[in-house]
Formats: sequence, structure tokens, C-alpha cells
Amino acid sequence: MKRILIPVVIVLIIIGILIALGAYFIQRLREKGKDLIVMDENLTVTSTAFENGGSMPIDYTGRGQDISPDLTLSELSPKAKTIAIIMDDLDFPIGTYNHWVIWNLPAQTSIPKAIPHGEKVDSLGGAVQGMGYGKHCYRGPLPPSGSHRYKFNVYVLDTQLDLSSSSDKRALSEAMMGHILQYGSITGNFGV
Repeated sequence: MKRILIPVVIVLIIIGILIALGAYFIQRLREKGKDLIVMDENLTVTSTAFENGGSMPIDYTGRGQDISPDLTLSELSPKAKTIAIIMDDLDFPIGTYNHWVIWNLPAQTSIPKAIPHGEKVDSLGGAVQGMGYGKHCYRGPLPPSGSHRYKFNVYVLDTQLDLSSSSDKRALSEAMMGHILQYGSITGNFGV
């Protein structure tokens, strides 16, 4: 009897450990995607590509050219030094999923479409694209199924950030704390 009981107990312990580890990693994935900065919007963000809450044209998605949309910011603070953008899929099955992070964009009211791939964007004053979606570039919507919402969070900052290009959404969010002058967003929808 003891010979049978010991292996059963060991198997149950291993299963318990695997379940606990699985729950831990799922929670970490959910936390990774969460909005780490929650604040009221005091900046209007628009795009010629789509209206807030409207459908994103295929050119701005992973099924098309996969280019970033243009963004226009209204009434930029005169104290603005740089701009940062975080783009997330709000409807990812296990929580929010980050698609794009870029910071140290010049403090200007117009952000052009089709920002080039790469860690550093010289054409935009040396803006830095961190690790969103595992790449140093904009990665547009490419949902596995159904319609998803994609939110572009735009932060106007009073400083230039000193972050490694390997930084992700969490590192960017932490670095922005205490430096956000204005915040606004625009959300586009895309699905199959």
C-alpha cells in the first residue's frame, strides 16, 4: 500500500506545483499588459487614418502594410519636451497585449505615419522604439479572430527619457512617472 501511495503523493505534488507556476505566469502576462499609468485625459489625439472608436484601415495592420498611423495632438503644453506612445490590444484573450512603445519623439503636434523600423528613429530627433511585440517597431493589429480594440496612449513629457532600447512598456511607464504633463488616447478597431 505504501509503495502505491508514495508515487501518487509525488505526482499530486508535482501537479500542484505545475498549476501554481501556470497561474503565476498567466498573472504576469496579464500584469505586463495592464495600463500602468491611469490618469484623466487632458490631450485630444486624432488621426486622419481612422476616427476614435472607428475601424483601422488594413494598411495600418499586420494584414496590410503594417505602418503606424499619423497622430495629431491638440493644444500641446509649452513645457513639453518629448512625447511617448504606448499601443495596446485591449481584447487579447489573457489581458492587454502591448504592440508598440516609442519615446523621445519631438514635442510637436503632428506625428507622421509610417515611422521607420529600428531602435532609433533619426528622422524624428532620435526617438527610440523599445520592445513592443518583441520588435523595435510598430506592429499593427493582427488578431487571431474576432474584432479587437487597439489603444494608442500618448504621453506628453517634461523631459527626455534615458532608457535602453531594450526597454518594454513597464520600464517606459516607470520612467515616465512624475514627468507626464498631458495624456490622451485614440482607439481603433480591427478584426477578421
